Amino acid sequence: MRSPNPLPIASSCAREPANVFALFYPRPRPKIKFINSKSVLRYHCAKFKILRKGDYMKNTAFITGATSGFGEAISRALSAQGYKIVALGRRKERLQKLAGELGNTHIIAADIRDKAAVFDAVSALPENFKDVEVLVNNAGLALGLEGIAQTPVEDLETMVDTNIKGVLYSTKAVLPLMIARKSGYIFNLGSTAGAWPYPGSHVYGASKAFIKQFSRNIRNDLRGTGIRVTEIAPGICKSEFSEVRFKGDVARAAAVYEGVDAILPEDIAQIMLSCLAMPHRVNINVVEAMATQQSWAGLFIEKH
Repeated sequence: MRSPNPLPIASSCAREPANVFALFYPRPRPKIKFINSKSVLRYHCAKFKILRKGDYMKNTAFITGATSGFGEAISRALSAQGYKIVALGRRKERLQKLAGELGNTHIIAADIRDKAAVFDAVSALPENFKDVEVLVNNAGLALGLEGIAQTPVEDLETMVDTNIKGVLYSTKAVLPLMIARKSGYIFNLGSTAGAWPYPGSHVYGASKAFIKQFSRNIRNDLRGTGIRVTEIAPGICKSEFSEVRFKGDVARAAAVYEGVDAILPEDIAQIMLSCLAMPHRVNINVVEAMATQQSWAGLFIEKH
């Protein structure tokens, strides 16, 4: 009898298919006493090597922008899978709170724009956190929705320094650790704005287009090293992103999500887990994920 296919992604173990025991085992079936259906599913996840807590207890995930949004959700998700966490962010008190909740976490209170701070922090990693298996280049931001002529040059520089230079710094600092191990996975957080324009997205969109091309090109550079690279490009997502964009204007930020069942940071974390659960022979080049209510706009035509 042909062996059944394994479950395709990590989230498959969260839902119990009909007659799951019969699905995986022909008669005679092993005599195993399960307490409940969750025990059955945990057994099958282990049987077919689905990503589960403890699989990566010896490995470290290095996450930038870990104090909120995608970074925090990803830190929690990877910690739950058994990863040690290196959490980098600007807000030390949030990092300390996160580390206290997760355990087995090393925090780096630094601005991703500070090249020396990033390289020094990676060089000074404790020995038991140097086995970096996963790098998540998440730190990024948008500032304002005004046109290019109205946007302060300081805001433009902040977006470039964070979204582009910050990714370069963390990648260059961490990559030697991965190359030495001949194994690793780099996730670069892009955006649908990197592929599809919208008013006020000038430099932010361009910085995310950089992430798209950077991800593709380092895939070429790293072939033969055992290191995989994936760009994850989310659409509208409910997080602190809009509060940062509108510089603390909570009401304006909340209006962005009114009437929209937006993506949540936990959804992006789940996508990442699904990529990690794939066999090493598979590299997911890009994942573009939009809210179901979101789609592409038509081209704008100004009529006279």
